[in-house]
Amino acid sequence: MHFTDLIGSLAATLTTISFIPQVWQVWKTRHTHDISLGMYIAFTCGVAFWLLYGILIGSWPVIIANAVTLCLAGAVLIMKLRFG
Repeated sequence: MHFTDLIGSLAATLTTISFIPQVWQVWKTRHTHDISLGMYIAFTCGVAFWLLYGILIGSWPVIIANAVTLCLAGAVLIMKLRFG
């Protein structure tokens, strides 16, 4: 593995797992009042495009990180829509 791949993988891992506490907090409390719907819609769409980009260029670190992030951000977005 090249050093640049290692740095990219580390960055992808940290930014992806940063969503886990948010998902857990919303799931546990069912409280989404302070979460911006517009931000999560834009972010989730952006991550979906990053995932598509990763697929198009065949970059597994980009694909994996954005697939996981899309699931986590999508979960928060769905809970925001469901719990208001």
